[in-house]
Amino acid sequence: MAGKAYEEKFRQLGLRIAYYRKLRGYTQESFCEKLDMSISYYSQIEAAGCYKPVSLKTLYRIAEALDVEPHKLLMID
Repeated sequence: MAGKAYEEKFRQLGLRIAYYRKLRGYTQESFCEKLDMSISYYSQIEAAGCYKPVSLKTLYRIAEALDVEPHKLLMID
C-alpha cells in the first residue's frame, strides 16, 4: 500500500523519460535496443496509466542513454 503514495511521481517520471526520448529522436523500439531492455518492460515505465517503479540502476542507465543528468528526470512539476 505504501507504493501507491508514489504512483503519481512514477507516472510523471515516465512522462519525463518519454519527453527526453522523443527529444533525442528515439522510438521506444530503437531506445530499447540501445538499452538492451525489453520493450514490454520499458513501455510500462512510460505508460501514463501504468504504475511501474524503476530501480536506481535502471534510472541511471536510461539517463546515460539519453545523455541527461538523472536529476533532470526526477524534476517533478
